[in-house]
Amino acid sequence: MDSVALLAGNLLSPPIIAFFAGAFSIWAKSDLRVPEQLYQALTIYLLLAIGFKGGIALTQSNPTALALPLIATLCVGAAVPVAVYAISRRLLKTNVPDAAALGAHYGSVSAVTFMACLAFLDRYEVGYEAFMPAIMAVMELPAIFTAMLLAKMLCKDSTVSLSNSLREVLSGKTFVLLICGLLAGLVAGEHSRALIHPFLIAPFYGALMLFLLEMGMVAAGQFGKAKALGRRLVVFAIAVPILLGITGLLVGHGIGLSQGGAVAFAILTGSASYIAAPAAVRAALPQANPGIYVTASLGITFPFNLAIGIPLLYLASNWLY
Repeated sequence: MDSVALLAGNLLSPPIIAFFAGAFSIWAKSDLRVPEQLYQALTIYLLLAIGFKGGIALTQSNPTALALPLIATLCVGAAVPVAVYAISRRLLKTNVPDAAALGAHYGSVSAVTFMACLAFLDRYEVGYEAFMPAIMAVMELPAIFTAMLLAKMLCKDSTVSLSNSLREVLSGKTFVLLICGLLAGLVAGEHSRALIHPFLIAPFYGALMLFLLEMGMVAAGQFGKAKALGRRLVVFAIAVPILLGITGLLVGHGIGLSQGGAVAFAILTGSASYIAAPAAVRAALPQANPGIYVTASLGITFPFNLAIGIPLLYLASNWLY
């Protein structure tokens, strides 16, 4: 499949159409709204579902195959915040708290972008390793810890608490629901899986479409802030995920992941968190400016990855595989 057809196919997929429909509703000042209760329910459902599917797949995997990817995940998760911190200090001229906050967001992962990536790979029948959901859960920890450590070491009069930051991540809904789903999928027998399939597995892509409708509205609300902060933030929020994604792709290839696994690892490396990281940053770095890190991660990087980043990384993977 050529690159134009691949990009067009991604842009015209139902979840992506729903995302841009949500964004359009904000620009058009529509009365369309997704109830907050439904949004929270969809978040819980999607995280549980992806964890459960990963847990089932892990039962069919060789545990020794997970060792090297886990080591690579911990190393990449710790290295990305340092790189993003340095880039943001130089390119955006940010202060230490804002640079550390950006490092935490880009070192951490976007669960929704990861879900969209798996949906993309499934649509084009590209296989990937069963343990990728576990990789996503693990990557949160070193990223948040490293970013907060940077802030504590380099910020004058720092009040950053590493223990509080880690507590925010470990007790956050993303981590709790993913681990719950993984454990449930690991221990469930065939009968239990058959009973839960109609509820937790079959409706996944429909639920993702509804969720991305809401995310389109949220992201559209950040575009105005991005304009006010200048072109440098836009360049940063597009160039950084490309650079990190390509790095993740090379690492994935180097540790022996399949093509689909390397693409999933790349999108984890190149995505930016807007659920776990904001909670940890708000608790540990209250002096950081949300207008910078939320706008960059949610307003620019998230829609870019959703529409262009995922197929771009897949096309890049064809050069390696």
